[in-house]
Amino acid sequence: MILTLLAFIVVLGVVIFVHELGHFIAAKLVGIRVETFSLGFPPKMVSKKIGETEYVIAWIPLGGYVKMSGMVDESMDDKPLTGASWEFMSKNYLQKIFVITAGVMMNFLLGIIVYFLLTWNIGIAEPNNEPVAGYVPDGYPAAEIGIEIGDRIVAVDGDSIITWTDLTDAIHPRADDTISVSWLHEGEIFSATVVPVLGQFMQGDSAIEFGRIGINPQVDFTEVGIFKAFGNGVRLTGFIITESLKVLKMLIFGKANINELAGPIGIAQISGQTIRSGFIDYISLIAQISVSIGLLNILPFPVLDGGHIIFISVEAVIRRQISSKIKLNIQKVGLALILAFFLIVSYNDIIRVLKTIGQ
Repeated sequence: MILTLLAFIVVLGVVIFVHELGHFIAAKLVGIRVETFSLGFPPKMVSKKIGETEYVIAWIPLGGYVKMSGMVDESMDDKPLTGASWEFMSKNYLQKIFVITAGVMMNFLLGIIVYFLLTWNIGIAEPNNEPVAGYVPDGYPAAEIGIEIGDRIVAVDGDSIITWTDLTDAIHPRADDTISVSWLHEGEIFSATVVPVLGQFMQGDSAIEFGRIGINPQVDFTEVGIFKAFGNGVRLTGFIITESLKVLKMLIFGKANINELAGPIGIAQISGQTIRSGFIDYISLIAQISVSIGLLNILPFPVLDGGHIIFISVEAVIRRQISSKIKLNIQKVGLALILAFFLIVSYNDIIRVLKTIGQ
């Protein structure tokens, strides 16, 4: 439990720090005064003021913010504008956009760098076709019946399994059916009945459903040079962005269920699982969450960075500032909706945890 909690705090801490650091650096580059750099939301745990900026670590580790002079943001601080050159609203359109998008760009950059370094050091992963478990996540049927990393699946419903393709052909069409699985563990054959759970993957714009028991194949690694490694870092980051957008589209059009999304508790569980499975999996998780949170922040929704971009763009078109009162009220509505969303996914996380404990 302690390991899971620490793993979760490190994952969120790194991702939030990188995001807010992007805003902070960009603000400094264009001459905006930063009043607060906070990791976490109030109440404050510790704080120290250095120069014009108060650096804060707060008790609620589910986000953070950089409070800039002359900007109505998630801190909900509505100080009157003075027209000073260091205020956010005194900067031109491109400077504002640069500051607002810098956090997202830093999240994407972290993903690229992590995947680049992993690829450069261990190579490009290519699944082999052996029916051997390379990863067995907790909470899935395979882990519950005792299959472990390195075990070989030898039969499904009495039919011999020779390749990984044989295994997927036997299990993918059988979601919610009861099947018998036999596997080789340390020279001994074990058998158990199991019910594959329903999973989905994207094929174009369509969601393809399949049965899964929760094992991933072993992979072989091919060494590559620095340029190909960097290209793979960009490719993997782009893949996460693309797949995340597909999931978002499915949610909007009702083709996916919000119950399938992981909230903070779900991310904490995954963090604990990956840190126990190894450093590479854990670092990869940080990169994946960084990219996903970056994409989430750029959505055109109040409180998020994308919402600020909408404000800035509207002001550029109408050539005057939207009143702080209007901005503040919209931010409050956005914050309330995000908190409601947070409560829903957290409730679903708790239900999943209780089901896992019950099993």
